[in-house]
Amino acid sequence: MSHHLSWLEAGVVGAFQGVAELFPVSSLGHSVLIPAWVGGSWARDLDVSKPESPYLAFIVGLHVATAIALIVYFWRDWLRIIRGLATSIVHREVRTSDQRLGWLLVLGTIPVGLIGLVGEHWFRTTLAKPIPTAAFLAVNGLILLASEQQRRRDPGVDSTYVDERESGPESDERLATLSVGSAVAIGSTQIFALAPGISRSGIATVGGLVRGLSREDAARFSFLLATPVILAAGALKLGDLSGPLGAGIRGQVLFGSLLSGIGAYLSVRFLTRYLAHRSLRPFGIYCLAAGIVSLVWFSVR
Repeated sequence: MSHHLSWLEAGVVGAFQGVAELFPVSSLGHSVLIPAWVGGSWARDLDVSKPESPYLAFIVGLHVATAIALIVYFWRDWLRIIRGLATSIVHREVRTSDQRLGWLLVLGTIPVGLIGLVGEHWFRTTLAKPIPTAAFLAVNGLILLASEQQRRRDPGVDSTYVDERESGPESDERLATLSVGSAVAIGSTQIFALAPGISRSGIATVGGLVRGLSREDAARFSFLLATPVILAAGALKLGDLSGPLGAGIRGQVLFGSLLSGIGAYLSVRFLTRYLAHRSLRPFGIYCLAAGIVSLVWFSVR
C-alpha cells in the first residue's frame, strides 16, 4: 500500500521539526498541532496518533537526522566521551572527567529508554491529539517560566561571546562533577517529554537548573543526553521505512530529513550561544500562549 505525503508537507514539517526538537518548545507537539491547524489533507496525512502511522515513520527519519546533526556539532566532545567510556571499560576504572561524564550520560539515558520502550505506543496513540497536546504545550510553558522565576540571577554570567565548542572541555569537566543521582534525575525528566507538548531539551535543561547547573551547562547536558535517546528511538523504528509504512514516501522522508538536519545544526549552534547568557522566558511565553490558543480553538471547534 502506498501512502501519501506531499513534498510541501515533508518540507514544512521537516524544517520545523529540526528547529523545534532542540528549542524548548516540543517538536512532537508541533508535529501534532501544525497539521491540525492547517486541516484538510494535512490533518489526514499527518496523523501521528494512528496505531500504524506512516507519518510516524516519517518523523523517525527526521529524528535520526537531528541526532546526526547533534553528533556533527559535538563531534569533539563525543570523541572524548566515547574514548573515555572505552578506556574505562578496558581498564575497569572511572578516573578521568571524560570517563565519568560518559557513564553519567549512560545512566541518565536508561530511565527514559526503558519507559520509552514500554510506553511510547500508549503515549503516542492516546495523547498525540490536538487537545491533549495543546494542554501539555501550555504546561511546558509554565514549567519554563517557573524555572526562571525560581532561579536566582547568576552574578558570574559574562555577556561576552563564547564559542560553545571551544569551551566544551571546561563545561564537560564541570558536568563530570555531577553526582550519579543528579545525572539520573536530570535524565529522567525526559520521560515527561514522551507526552507531546513537553519539550525534551526544555525539561532536561530545567532539570539541570534545579540541580544547580548554569544555563550553559544545563543546556549542554540536555543536548548530550538527547543525542543517544533520539538516535536510539530513530534506529529502533527506522526499519518501518523499508516496510509498508514507508511505501510511497521515502523520497519525501529524505527531503524532510535533510531540512531537519540542517535546522537542527543551526538551532544547536544558536542555542548554545543564546542560553549561555539569556533566559528561557521567551520560549515559556510562546509555549503558554500557543498552548492556550490551541486548546481553546480545538475545544470549541
